[in-house]
Amino acid sequence: MPKASPSALESVSMADEGVPVSVKIRERLKAQNRRFNANDNIADCIEPGELAILLDEVESKMQGVLDSMVIDTATDHNTLNTARRVAKMYLNEVFRGRYVPPPEITEFPNAEHLNELMIVGPITVRSACSHHLCPVIGKIWVGVLPNQNTNVIGLSKYARLIDWVMGRPQIQEEAVVQLADLIMDRTKPDGLAIVMEASHFCMSWRGVKEMDSKMLNSVMRGVFLKDANLRREFLSLIPGRKA
Repeated sequence: MPKASPSALESVSMADEGVPVSVKIRERLKAQNRRFNANDNIADCIEPGELAILLDEVESKMQGVLDSMVIDTATDHNTLNTARRVAKMYLNEVFRGRYVPPPEITEFPNAEHLNELMIVGPITVRSACSHHLCPVIGKIWVGVLPNQNTNVIGLSKYARLIDWVMGRPQIQEEAVVQLADLIMDRTKPDGLAIVMEASHFCMSWRGVKEMDSKMLNSVMRGVFLKDANLRREFLSLIPGRKA
């Protein structure tokens, strides 16, 4: 009997064979006219099972980097499987915030109509700079002024949101703005204040090798922008910080 012609789905699968999964994901993003900057989340353009395939691809590319740096990964027991370890570190840990959806956050109505300043922190930040992929380690404080319509979330959920946003190659100034946008959208308070203080290894580990310098920046939203007394109260309540 003559062999049946492949179905349309099979034809697409055959056409895709040999195409790197990173190319497939990138083409989906381009088709949606989406950017894929270092600090963007692209989870909704990754299909089930593709992250594991992407891990294999990154491992292969990382092995090429080690080879080009003339590092023996065949007989040196210290670098055996280093390419795999680095690939897992980037995709599953350090830059996980790029590849997974936002954490599930349980929200509750503000039943008691709370309207007093609440501060969460310090919450530890672990990120990496977009310029050199060097660690950025620091702390964040979040101040929220709720209203009767504010969605109340648990204290640990702030840490989960921060970890999701910071788990990407970031520039500190942009990261704090991203975080502020996210918290404002999820909780809808009257005001939001965020302060971040961090050490940048791209400055201490390389370059000028300045070990003691830190970057400090803040974002103020809502009533924190208009009420100087509220800003001072927030800053004065941050341990070790002066208003």
